[in-house]
Amino acid sequence: MTLAFLDGRDREHCPACGFVAYRNPAPVGLAVIEHEGQLVLIRRSAAPLADYWAPPAGYVECGESVPDAVIREAREECGLDIALDGLVGVYSQSDVDVLIVAYRAHSTGGLLIAGDDASDARLFAAGRLPVQTSPPEGTATDRWFFSVVEHTTARWRQA
Repeated sequence: MTLAFLDGRDREHCPACGFVAYRNPAPVGLAVIEHEGQLVLIRRSAAPLADYWAPPAGYVECGESVPDAVIREAREECGLDIALDGLVGVYSQSDVDVLIVAYRAHSTGGLLIAGDDASDARLFAAGRLPVQTSPPEGTATDRWFFSVVEHTTARWRQA
């Protein structure tokens, strides 16, 4: 593999066979879940944003749709079964290798409990979300993901 200017940017490619190694962002699904009139947040136990409170989120796996991944991740990370209520937004940034698709959701069953990638799972009333600052020494992914969390939970920050 060598680096060459192809299609307007530097890309790795094989000069012998012509294969181009395109770098594409990995899709992540995120759920802004209302449960018992409150917002569900998990304390992340791994990067990005380890030890920060955030909505449940995770990678979309091959063989599942983004909505299916959001539902699966919610179950795995906070123990709740959910129904999706609509799209919050799609988030991307040029220096980050993921694309986040965020949905509003409500719980339909299950028990709130910290699961995969979560050291804690709690309910927060509107206007009572934990105060968090952007990670001062985090990666570009940490800082970007923090801004996505702030945007997707903005309506819950008001009382």
